[in-house]
Amino acid sequence: MSQKKALWNTEIVAQAVVDSFRKLDPRGMVKNPVMFVVEIGSVLTSALLIDNGIHQRSGFAFNLQITLWLWFTVLFANFAEAMAEGRGKAQADTLRKAKGETIAKRYTVSGGFEEVPSGQLRAGDLIYVEAGMHIAGDGEVVEGVASVDESAITGESAPVIREAGGDRSAVTGGTKVLSDWIKVRITSNPGETFLDRMIALVEGAQRQKTPNEIALSILLSGLTIIFLLAVVTLQPFAIYAHAPQSVFVLVSLLVCLIPTTIGGLLSAIGIAGMDRLVQYNVLAMSGRAVEAAGDVNTLLLDKTGTITLGNRQATEFLPAPDVSHERLANAAQLASLSDETPEGRSIVVLAKEKYNLRGRDLAGIHAEFVPFTAQTRMSGVNLPGTRIRKGSADAIARFLEEQSSILPQKIREYVEEIARSGGTPLVVAENSSALGVIYLKDIVKGGLKDRLARLRAMGIRTIMITGDNPLTAAVIAREAGVDDFLAEAKPKDKMDLIRREQGKGKLVAMTGDGTNDAPALAQADVGVAMNSGTQAAKEAGNMVDLDSNPTKLIEIVEIGKQLLMTRGALTTFSIANDVAKYFAIIPAMFLGVFPVLGAVNIMRLHSPESAILSAVIFNALIIVALIPLALKGVKYEPKAADVLLRQNLLLYGVGGIIIPFIGIKAIDLCLVALHMA
Repeated sequence: MSQKKALWNTEIVAQAVVDSFRKLDPRGMVKNPVMFVVEIGSVLTSALLIDNGIHQRSGFAFNLQITLWLWFTVLFANFAEAMAEGRGKAQADTLRKAKGETIAKRYTVSGGFEEVPSGQLRAGDLIYVEAGMHIAGDGEVVEGVASVDESAITGESAPVIREAGGDRSAVTGGTKVLSDWIKVRITSNPGETFLDRMIALVEGAQRQKTPNEIALSILLSGLTIIFLLAVVTLQPFAIYAHAPQSVFVLVSLLVCLIPTTIGGLLSAIGIAGMDRLVQYNVLAMSGRAVEAAGDVNTLLLDKTGTITLGNRQATEFLPAPDVSHERLANAAQLASLSDETPEGRSIVVLAKEKYNLRGRDLAGIHAEFVPFTAQTRMSGVNLPGTRIRKGSADAIARFLEEQSSILPQKIREYVEEIARSGGTPLVVAENSSALGVIYLKDIVKGGLKDRLARLRAMGIRTIMITGDNPLTAAVIAREAGVDDFLAEAKPKDKMDLIRREQGKGKLVAMTGDGTNDAPALAQADVGVAMNSGTQAAKEAGNMVDLDSNPTKLIEIVEIGKQLLMTRGALTTFSIANDVAKYFAIIPAMFLGVFPVLGAVNIMRLHSPESAILSAVIFNALIIVALIPLALKGVKYEPKAADVLLRQNLLLYGVGGIIIPFIGIKAIDLCLVALHMA
């Protein structure tokens, strides 16, 4: 899934060429009014061309070229859409292989098993899956724990743990259990599974037009109707002026006037936007969600796992007076060797990296490890004649009191200083002496501050959500560079925050993976659920991140904005490039009757025939030239909306006027050189 297809993949291009002809079916073309009008014009000129050939009328070569290029215009538009769909179909083929038809062990009423094909499973069925078996359908683990290979879905080769309860209970049909066993309750019926939805969406089979796309389609249809009426009513005036025009010329004028460029690329832009999300292993349930991501004003980010690495790490050893750093590091490492928590492992690593403490002979020193308990709130190790403990300041203070000793004032100062900075202090003691403090802190992910600054440049406000106390939250928020934070947050607090932001007219995006996140995910305009999370969270969100990477919300917003920018840029270009065609075709049609129109022929085109033909050829070729831009998207830059608007108007508006003048003149010169006009 995560493997990106080359833009001009040979297999995709070959299939797109075939699909371009299949899409000529009027029942499909009518969904795109602009190109449907071009197809009707192509059919009309084709019929007249056959009649001209039969009756051997003059101008056959010119009419043939016009007709062919009109058909090319339709085919190139179909090719753009087929290319966008082809990239999705290639991904869908991979998913179909993962889906397959598997045999499931379904529990019977008597408690035994029966083997049934996955297609016969229904929501509510219980199945048993053990090592080496594929999970036959979407569901939730209700018993057991197992290592699962989800590479067919996510593209990530590392296995993941799925277990009953908690936020990592959801499993996807088509994935494979690598170890142990699980009991799974099926949550979807055939044809409604996660893979089925993914296949339909990436293929574009169920892609519905978004509100912005519908609005733009209405605008393009309106312009098409206006120009159609203008061209139809032009002939009576032309006859009155003794300059009647052939149907070939009138159809050419119509096709060049209506916004064929954006009409031919509009569908491809929408499909490609969805495809870019899929390349990032994100499944959008609708194009509306992608567009909403592009309009997001407020971004809610969980602290743990999104802003920070997810576990507090040891960053410094602070020794008591008259205690060396090496002695404190040695004792802290000994007390942490059996501690398998991320915090414990980070203490061992810090001692190795800073003081080269490694290669312990535990058997030789007769170490007896003391595990952490909720009662003592300490862990440590007993050596012959020595007891080493590490834990909270209160717990170590009690440990020292039992030995008629106290926590030194300097240690208390360290503890208070670390707490004020938002960190976690762990005190280390050896027998009746406190050796010092280990500074544990949340590590903000590298480069996150710069990424959040990019969002701020776009006018997006970021809010960190955390269960920490306000003091700790303020420190992390300042270090990460978020605009605001919500401390000691409960599920209801998230909902209230989203509603307050929406009440101000803002669009809100957030991520979540647990059942308790489901209400907030449903309330948010863009709710990104983690694939590793619960079924409730995945159903509540309108996007699912297959990699379960909460920071990907930033990329989702950028892709959404890129989609809107691409559509706006190409619409601007399409409308602007019609200007040059006016200067080519109008003088060509009436120059013989109204010589004054020669002043408008600023391109000095060779003849009326070459002028009309050049405009029609350019109109077709520009669609092909813009296909890569439609598929890849306009280059995204984190700038304010007004800056981007001015930039796009200059680049695609002014550029859209200048490029056709150059292109049409170049085609005219080629036609003359080749004696084709």
